[in-house]
Amino acid sequence: MSINAGDKIPASTLKTMGAEGPVDITTDEIFKGKKVLLFAVPGAFTPGCSMTHLPGYVVNADKIKAKGVDTIACMAVNDAFVMDAWGKAQNAEEILMLGDGNGDFTAALGLEMDARGFGLGTRSKRFAMLVDDGTVTHLNVEPAGGVDVSSAETMMALL
Repeated sequence: MSINAGDKIPASTLKTMGAEGPVDITTDEIFKGKKVLLFAVPGAFTPGCSMTHLPGYVVNADKIKAKGVDTIACMAVNDAFVMDAWGKAQNAEEILMLGDGNGDFTAALGLEMDARGFGLGTRSKRFAMLVDDGTVTHLNVEPAGGVDVSSAETMMALL
């Protein structure tokens, strides 16, 4: 069963890239006392993610933050090295790039998908959520193949 609006974010540890390499970052560090817009993609460097999803957040980052969002975070079931390289390739300096390499956080959210048919293994569904001090206030999960309900523009309208 997936997480829903009103639920607390489960405790987990993700990875982000630090000056010396990958570093742990806990969900408390990401969400506690903050308003966060977290969006997830099936995979870094994949077409829909690279052409539409992440670029929408990059272009609108200042507008999103101006509406009271402390952190915009992008997550995928990829490692921190891949997420860092993808963020740099997309000029995503304002986005916290999070690697959920083993998919543990994605599974805890109940938002995993079977992408073995594409040779990708278990990945995250495409989604976006607004989280206020660790509690989900909005969750938009895309139907297969879509990049609409989790887009930057759709999420901005909820702020």
